Amino acid sequence: MESQLGYYNETAKSRDEFDQGLPKAMSAYSSFRKEVYRDGALSHKTKRLIALALGLQSGCIRCTIGQTKDAVEAGATKDEVLEAVSVAVVMGGTTVSAETWRVVEVLKEMGKW
Repeated sequence: MESQLGYYNETAKSRDEFDQGLPKAMSAYSSFRKEVYRDGALSHKTKRLIALALGLQSGCIRCTIGQTKDAVEAGATKDEVLEAVSVAVVMGGTTVSAETWRVVEVLKEMGKW
């Protein structure tokens, strides 16, 4: 099975090339994204858990991997990640459930499983 974090890092190269093609627009997007994830009424960790659930719901592979990684790096525990994922499964059903294995693999790769 392919490393999920390896996939994430490899695809980042092409994503970065895309960003270089639209430097002004992507710089603005990057600034917006950084501001959204700052601690506010919701903590950075909570926002990453929400983003993980939304990434799963939207079917975005790269989002699922990246937000799992980012949530753990923000201090989320395995149980918190699994609960966030369970909300996505309730909302999205089998389509979301079918991709939960990616979260498990990322947690394993990060030594959190």
